[in-house]
Order: sequence, then structure tokens, then C-alpha cells
Amino acid sequence: MKKKVLVTGGAGFIASHIVDLLIENNYRVVVVDNLSSGRMENLNKKVKFYNLDITNQEGLAEMFKREKPDYVCHQAAQISVSLSVKDPLFDAQTNILGSLNLLQCCVNYQVQGIVFASSGGTIYGEPQQFPITEKYPFRPQSPYGISKVTVEHYLDFYRKNYNLPYVSLRYGNVYGSRQDPYGEAGVIAIFIQRMLKGEIPTINGDGEYIRDYIYVEDVARANLLALQNVLKLSKVIQGEEIEKEFKFNGFNLGVGRGASVNELFSLLKEIIKFPHPANYGPPRAGDLRKNILDCHLIKEVLGWQPEVDLSAGLKKTVHWFKENIY
Repeated sequence: MKKKVLVTGGAGFIASHIVDLLIENNYRVVVVDNLSSGRMENLNKKVKFYNLDITNQEGLAEMFKREKPDYVCHQAAQISVSLSVKDPLFDAQTNILGSLNLLQCCVNYQVQGIVFASSGGTIYGEPQQFPITEKYPFRPQSPYGISKVTVEHYLDFYRKNYNLPYVSLRYGNVYGSRQDPYGEAGVIAIFIQRMLKGEIPTINGDGEYIRDYIYVEDVARANLLALQNVLKLSKVIQGEEIEKEFKFNGFNLGVGRGASVNELFSLLKEIIKFPHPANYGPPRAGDLRKNILDCHLIKEVLGWQPEVDLSAGLKKTVHWFKENIY
């Protein structure tokens, strides 16, 4: 019998790519999504879909009872850093209490392992050393980052007290096809959408804000590998000699190279053949200056490495926008 995976937020930008890859690799997939940001058109036709919020205790328990998933890939979240600052309570209800609701169901219905989407871009705060390794202390500066760190603590608690194996993947700045250019979209989706419409995008501040940009299909592959190895990895990590190396079973997930907003604009300008320079506006309050992730650990332990470089990823993303949005 093929293993069954529950993917939370499975109609969303990143999770829908994970769903597609799981189905390609002969998993049965169940998706839970409240469609607040996910879209039905992102959903693979082979999934069993539940329009359900992870904060709905009764509904989630009923779904677990019916579906009995072997594994969980937890991607659903309130993803807006700025919204988390404006409304920390809503952020915590979704990202902390919703995740706890899910973890309790995992224990109650004998789930074999869980993979969690954490945030390498926010949990370390404003580091002084680059690239950032997994040993760097947690110093989140937003409620969103705090919520991701909190769930990592809870996952560790559930592993030690309920024997629930898990892996946390600490994403860099994910971009690619299906990213929504509205709302709390990444700068790449916003720029592409505006430039294809002939509008001049605005760069905040001096444009030298640096991030580790990772293509969405590389993120999907990392989730598949984490899922395939979650049981084995949990046994390895429980060995004392390696426990300190893995802070909360967490792996950074990026390309290990930073790119500035100015560089992104320059690359997109060339790909799209955009004739205008960018506008520059005031810096956004609270934006971290620099974030580059050291990703050696996931390469060594899981054999994962990024396959799509920034230039190729941007070309693929522009092509998708042209085919699907314009």
C-alpha cells in the first residue's frame, strides 16, 4: 500500500509543488487548506482535498480519523511578517495554536513523522556572521519569526515526549511559479508582475538588502527527501554525539549565496527587456539588512543541493507569469 501524506496549505505556492512531487513519487496525498491564500487551480487533480483551517480542532481531528495519514508535511501558515507585527494574536492563533492542534492529531492518530516549514529568513534575527549555520542562536525580531521558533520548540518536545519524529526545514526566500504577486508576495513576483504590465517597480531604500533566494522546485525536493528520511534521521539524531549538531532537527534551506534587490532588478530587466530604470522609495521599517544561509548540513546529511541557479530560476518564473498571468 502506498504511503499517505497529509500536506497542510497544499493549495498554496510552495506546498502545491510539494504535492506534485509527492504524487510523482507514488505517495497518496491529502490536502488541508482554508484557501485564504491558496488557490484551487494550484491543486493536483489526484489529491483528496479538505477545505479546512488547521485551527479547527474538531474538523482536523475528524479528517485525521477518516484519512489516517502516515506522514504530515506542515506548510500552512500566516506568512506575512508585517501582518504579524500588526496583529500578533492572529499570527499566534494560526502559526502556534494551529500547529499545536496538528501535532496533537499526529500523536492521537499515530502519524509516523512530520516535516515542518520553518523560516531561515526570520528565526536568526539580524546575524553578525555570514553565512548563518544551524548553530547560530535563535533571535527572531517579529511575531512571525517567534511563532516559527516556538513551533520548533514544540516539535522537539513532541519528539522527546511522544516519540514523534520530525524535520524542520528553515527556508530562505522562496520564489518561482505560482507565487501570488499580491499581498505579502516576494519581491521577485511583485517585480515580474509590474514589469510585464509596463509599470516601473519601486525598490525600497538603497536596494542593497541581501537575501538567499531559492527556487520553489528545489524546496519541494528538500521536503521529499526530509519525508523519506524522517524516521532514519530521528534515530541518528538521538545519538548523543550528533545531538548538538542538529538544533531541533533543523536544516537551513537556501543556496548559500546572497543577492541584492538591485541585482534582482538588473537580471529581470535583462530577461524581460524592460526599458526603464527602477524607482527608489524609502526603506521598509523592520527589514533585515542581510540574510545568507549556510546549507552544508542538509547537503551532508540528506544529499540535497539546489539545482536551479538564480538566473535560470528567474527565467522559469518569468516564463510562468507570461503563460499564466498575462
